[in-house]
Amino acid sequence: MRKKMPTGGLSSSEIQGALSEARKNGADWKKGRLWGMVYYAGDDVLRIAMDAYAMFFSENMVVPEAFPGLARLETEVIDMAAQLLGGGEAARGVMTSGGTESNFLAIKAAREWAREQGSIKGAPEIVAARSAHPTFNKAAHFLGLTVKRVPLGPDYRADVPAMERALTPNTIMLVGSAPGYPHGMIDPIVELGRLAQTRNLWLHVDACVGGFLAPFVKKLGKPLPEFDLTVPGVCSLSADLHKHGYTGKGASMVLFRDESRFQYSAHDFDDWPRGRYLTRTFTGTRSGGPVACAWAVLNFLGEEGYLRLARDTLRAQDLLIEGINSINGLEICGEPELGIITFGSDQLDMFAVADGLDDLGWVTNRCTEPPGIHLLLTPNHLSFVTEYLDDLATTVAEVRVGKRTSRTTKTTY
Repeated sequence: MRKKMPTGGLSSSEIQGALSEARKNGADWKKGRLWGMVYYAGDDVLRIAMDAYAMFFSENMVVPEAFPGLARLETEVIDMAAQLLGGGEAARGVMTSGGTESNFLAIKAAREWAREQGSIKGAPEIVAARSAHPTFNKAAHFLGLTVKRVPLGPDYRADVPAMERALTPNTIMLVGSAPGYPHGMIDPIVELGRLAQTRNLWLHVDACVGGFLAPFVKKLGKPLPEFDLTVPGVCSLSADLHKHGYTGKGASMVLFRDESRFQYSAHDFDDWPRGRYLTRTFTGTRSGGPVACAWAVLNFLGEEGYLRLARDTLRAQDLLIEGINSINGLEICGEPELGIITFGSDQLDMFAVADGLDDLGWVTNRCTEPPGIHLLLTPNHLSFVTEYLDDLATTVAEVRVGKRTSRTTKTTY
């Protein structure tokens, strides 16, 4: 039976009670039980974010001229991000609702650019590594493109020679990740940039996970492959503020090398009675909350705050790698670089291990290639590394002696 709207409305206390009840069975992300989805940087950051979001809860960015102060905040967020991610004075960008929309706009821009080039003979194609995010297929479906996914190299990175062999006269775009979501390695963006320039292709870098982590990891002295807008051939780059930017949900961005690329991302229409309809994003209405929230958190944390959070994330990563490697039978995939660890085994049923961790209260992400467990780290996980490793060792021991078998081999992202 469907839920009916109350006739007279509920009181504030009744509403608060019902909402509190609804939260009871959710994952305890403050205690590190969730690997991804919630990026918690402390109650002080959370309060700043919530207060800023609430201040601009009702404002609508569909007409930025109506809220010039809010539009200025968005411009400043883009400016700060562009400086972090190698954008020169010519770089342009826009905030979006998430990585899906950011990648969508990049693909849309690449398609319009290729049409103007007059180089498409058939259905336009994107060539990407197998580890590229599903949003590229999702966006391609709506935009009338196809995606050719190329097997990874043995190091779990994009295989550039294989991607080159996959090119056809209809290829318009290459995709690299920084890092790839399944295994946490940065694709060889420099090599992809050379290929893009040689073949006159649009190169997009999906840095939704790493965009607001990698710059600070590098400042801490950890060497990372180059991936940002300083790399020749990179035309656009996506980065999620609501991941390692630690802002409220609904905040990502896509940056373009310059105005000549940025112009293709917009939708401009005037063939109706109300006048020109120009949007820089897929959505029309955009809440001012995520914009104000992003501006507030970036300014509250500053470079020192982000360096501290990056240091904690790396420390958690190092401790987990050391601990996982110490458990007989487990093997880490590749050499994790930016807060993502995937590990598996050629001896153990990893889905049974995942089930055991679920039963101990951890919300466990499964990986299928290879079968394993996927961890996406935040600074908050540093406080719970020992507890997780103890539970992991216990569960592995149970699986090893046959006390536990997997309930299912199916997994969803």
